[in-house]
Parts: sequence; C-alpha cells; structure tokens
Amino acid sequence: MELPAQLRQAVDSALSGASVSDLAAAAKALSQRYRDEVRDGRLHISDTRLALAYVATRMPATYAAIHVALSAMAAQQPDFAPHSLLDIGAGPGTVMWAAADIWAGIEAATLVETSPSIRALGEKMAASSGIARISWRASDLRTDLPEAQADLVTLAYVLDELAPEDRVVLVDRLWSLSRHALVIVEPGTTAGWRRILDARAHLISQGAHILAPCPHAQACPIVEPDWCHFAARVARSRIHRLAKEAEVPWEDEKLIYLAASRTPAVHLAARVLDRPESASGRVTLKLCQPDGVATRRLVTRREGDVFKRARRVDWGDTCEG
Repeated sequence: MELPAQLRQAVDSALSGASVSDLAAAAKALSQRYRDEVRDGRLHISDTRLALAYVATRMPATYAAIHVALSAMAAQQPDFAPHSLLDIGAGPGTVMWAAADIWAGIEAATLVETSPSIRALGEKMAASSGIARISWRASDLRTDLPEAQADLVTLAYVLDELAPEDRVVLVDRLWSLSRHALVIVEPGTTAGWRRILDARAHLISQGAHILAPCPHAQACPIVEPDWCHFAARVARSRIHRLAKEAEVPWEDEKLIYLAASRTPAVHLAARVLDRPESASGRVTLKLCQPDGVATRRLVTRREGDVFKRARRVDWGDTCEG
C-alpha cells in the first residue's frame, strides 16, 4: 500500500528540514515505549522531536493497518456512507486520512488527542485532507469526551495505553457515541488480541453486530498460544527507511481490529486467518467460519471455480465456498 498523494505530501512537508539522525534516535525511544506497552503516566509523544519521529516511522504503518480495518468494515456494509467521524486518540490524524480515502462523503471530523506536540503537527497536516470541517480537541480520554454522536467512531492504538479498568468504560462510552459504527484497532500481538476480545464481548453484550474480522458473534475459536491477527504492508519512503535504519522498501504492520455496527452485515463469509499455503494444484486456507469454528480447508484444482477463488485470496480476506 502507498500513502495517498496528499498525505505523502503532508508528511514530506512536516518532515522538511528534520535531521535524520535525530529522527532515528527519537524513533528508537518511541518504539521501545510502544513495544513495552509502558503506562507510567507520561505521554508517549511528549515533544516535537518524538512527534516528528512518529510521523516519519509510525504513521505510514498505522495508516495501512487502519485502512485495512476500515476497508473490511466497508466491505461488509457497502451502503454505509458516513458524514461524520469521531476519532479518539487521534495522534496526527491517521484515522481521518484513511477514512477520507475510503468514504469521500465525510464532511466533519472531531479528533481527540491528548498530546499537544502530535496534535499541533496533525493540525498542520490536516489542512490538505479534503475534509471541510475538522475540530481538534485536547481531552482526557477517560473523563472528557465529546457529547455529540458521530456516524463513525474510531479508537486506534489506544487501548494498550490505558489501565485495564479504564478500557471497558471507554469502549462503552464510545459505543454510546456511535450513531452507526465503532471500529477499534490494536497492535497485532497476543496482548492486543486479548484487549480486542474483551471489547468484543462487551459490545456483543450491548447488542452490537460484529462486522469484521469475525464472521460470527460466538466465542473466539482461536486458542493460545495461537492468536488472531493480520498484516498490512506499506511502502517506505526514503526518509522512512533512513529514520528506521532499514534497507527493505516496505514494512509489514501486524494488527488486530474489531468493527461493530448497530445494523448487521449484508453477508458474512469465512475470514482467512493466515497466509494461504500454496502448492501444485492445491491451496490450504486457515479459516474462521460463520458457524464459529476455525478450520483448515484444503482446496484442490478439482474444485474448479472454488480453487480459482482460493488462489486469489490473501490473509485477512473473506472467502466463499
């Protein structure tokens, strides 16, 4: 996946004149905090240096992950056309950019972000997003959220920063603010998957319809040490590679997500839970099925059109037959 041209230009403009060595050092410090899931009362992005490092090294990957999650939801409800977005823990506005790429009809976005440094950078970048009305708010995610509902409410890479007792309270509040849908994205780790499972169970108890990635509302059939997650590949720009001290021109971001709605999906099909295993005349798919069972499905050339479709699907896609 490539960043859309306007976002790529906004990122390049934000990073113009930044020292690559400073970006690399800040990126390492930031990455360590995220990997360790540090909750010490301090903001992860506490100054401009860290904000620039985030935009250079994390925003492209999180954009790709969020785009995967929102696209999966859109596929399950193709008639959904949100006009308003509420994004909690907005960072530099990554969700807004991804949502605008998928739904051209978004007219208003409310972005809640605690960090002044990343919020200021995001405000400058958002000017070229194409969304007419953008409101940025500096709020405590636990105690000070907007009152107005939005068609689409999102929470990306935030639950891992909250204490366990605050997570369900926040999810419950965001569901009440969702006029139509709520999408949550977390890192694709075992811990991220567990947080998504907790949010999923709570939303189901509140009457939500699960759209994706699960094709059912039954208990998750995946058993540890396995866990459910997906991957989004994003192309790295030159400064992205330099700041991460990387050689390959792309990056895979592992993610787990949940899309819930007040109306059911148009159709639920099995979800591909891993990269397909292909051999001569056969494909093996790991599937989560609408009946709540996870299974491995061997598809052979003898199955004709089913085999042709199986050869085209990828990790995270839905699969018929």
